[in-house]
Amino acid sequence: QVQLVESGGGLVQAGGSLRLSCAASGRTFSIFKMGWFRQAPGKERQLVARIWWSGGGTYYSDSVKGRFTISRDNAKNTVYLQMDSLKPEDTAVYYCAVAYSAGTDDYWGQGTQVTVSS
Repeated sequence: QVQLVESGGGLVQAGGSLRLSCAASGRTFSIFKMGWFRQAPGKERQLVARIWWSGGGTYYSDSVKGRFTISRDNAKNTVYLQMDSLKPEDTAVYYCAVAYSAGTDDYWGQGTQVTVSS
């Protein structure tokens, strides 16, 4: 079992920045990958960014590539999402997730709201 606690959401004007954090506790010794997802009202949850725990490889969706940066601190079992040049369409609840294999994500955080005003 793992617990994921997200923080850092809030209200920001378009063009601004926010940094999300997701701290994992409990079963952290065999994390394979972590990711940030988002879900806007009336839309499906979508993968925003992914980081592989060993090696640090990353993936970004086209909608955030060049604006968002995912990183990790293995010692703190924490993953970050630096969001720059925010746009109103980035408004959503952001969730972090953890996977212990190459398959689907196993556990999810409670979500943190990000609102970008125009």
